[in-house]
Amino acid sequence: MVILIDGSFGEGGGQILRTSLTLSALALKPVKIVNIRAKRSNPGLRPQHLTAVKVIATLTDAEVKGAYVGSMELEFHPKTRRGGKFQFDIGTAGSISLVLQAAIPTMLYANEPVELTIRGGTDVSWSPPIDYMRYVFTHWLGLMGAKISIKVLRRGHYPRGGGLVKVRVEPVTKLKALNVLERGEVISIHGISHAVKLPKHVAVRQAKSAKDYLVDKRFDESKISIDLEFYEPSRDPHLGPGSGIVLWARTTNNCILGADSLGARGKPAERVGREAAEKLYEELLSNAALDSHMGDMIIPFLALAHGNSEVTISKLTMHTYTNIEIVKRILGAEVTYEGELNSKSTIKVKGLAFTG
Repeated sequence: MVILIDGSFGEGGGQILRTSLTLSALALKPVKIVNIRAKRSNPGLRPQHLTAVKVIATLTDAEVKGAYVGSMELEFHPKTRRGGKFQFDIGTAGSISLVLQAAIPTMLYANEPVELTIRGGTDVSWSPPIDYMRYVFTHWLGLMGAKISIKVLRRGHYPRGGGLVKVRVEPVTKLKALNVLERGEVISIHGISHAVKLPKHVAVRQAKSAKDYLVDKRFDESKISIDLEFYEPSRDPHLGPGSGIVLWARTTNNCILGADSLGARGKPAERVGREAAEKLYEELLSNAALDSHMGDMIIPFLALAHGNSEVTISKLTMHTYTNIEIVKRILGAEVTYEGELNSKSTIKVKGLAFTG
């Protein structure tokens, strides 16, 4: 029986597609998704969504109907999960992080390790930067027992893309539940400020602005470390130009919360750095264990876990709400939350003890 998913539900964007495909692949249940990205100004599948479809279809030997740019309807019939080495090219600056967000749950339950090399955008609007995936996402999945390696070979920015990322995921027999309600005290703050096809001072100014803001908010300067990433013009391999900064805070309860900001034409480097620091400070003010972005990404994994999970998230976003409802519909998982939309919330998930 094919499960019907209305893509205009909830946030009405690509999140429904990604989560539906992921859970379909895990449960080996066919899905039909209609009204794909119906609430967006350019509805239907975009190149990064199509790449996610291709990746998960490859990993599950799936039969797919409607997989083309602009398609508003997609049928996905997975057969079996498998591992191996694969290469994919989004073809634009479409987000590599969002492709990984869709693919990693399936990769975790393959019959052997999976290595993906993906070309596209590493630092683009409306998606987690690749450094967030490397230092925040992998931390939380690591606590659950996952072994995920993400290596950035080259960065890619809008509009030219050209980023290159290699990901390796080891199969798991089970994921552990998470139970953490308070973040604890901040131990240290880290970050990466990068600038490609741009002067070195752009990365320096971004980092300084972020650090200055955090020090002004009474964080210990000696515990703030922001690495700089830049290249000599003659040796810069990127298509660029582009810049950005990702920050993350480590706490006594083994939590990591992150925030970021992207550079743009006409946007001063000082504003980029301050913006990321302001976002991180806001996340930390909630005293929640998980930041708002991790709050939605963690839901499918908690549903698969062995044991019951209870976590606090800094903000219940529409993406989180959408993921909760899709997980309940496709997997039949029991997920509840206490809190209002756009405010700190507690998520409770009864794990399905999924073994693949």
